Amino acid sequence: MQQYLIIIEKGDNNFSAYSPDVLGCVATGKTVEQTVQQMTQALYFHLEDMYQQGEQLPAARGLAKHIDEINTNAGDFFTFIPINMNRLKAVA
Repeated sequence: MQQYLIIIEKGDNNFSAYSPDVLGCVATGKTVEQTVQQMTQALYFHLEDMYQQGEQLPAARGLAKHIDEINTNAGDFFTFIPINMNRLKAVA
């Protein structure tokens, strides 16, 4: 199980999320809960595609590596999404 950091940013009308360890994987939602749910699905979809393409999956590097990317003054916050790597292999 990998714990991927996601950073959640508040916009004017919604929230957006990204994982600094999984470039190009983003999600949005009207609420924080919806955004986290959408990001979880996006991470699985993105990582499954990478796995099926034979690409090396990015390592989850944790909070210390990315702490400077979180702008708490602007209302950003973070959480971790657990990804069951065995699920990816079962799809392939």
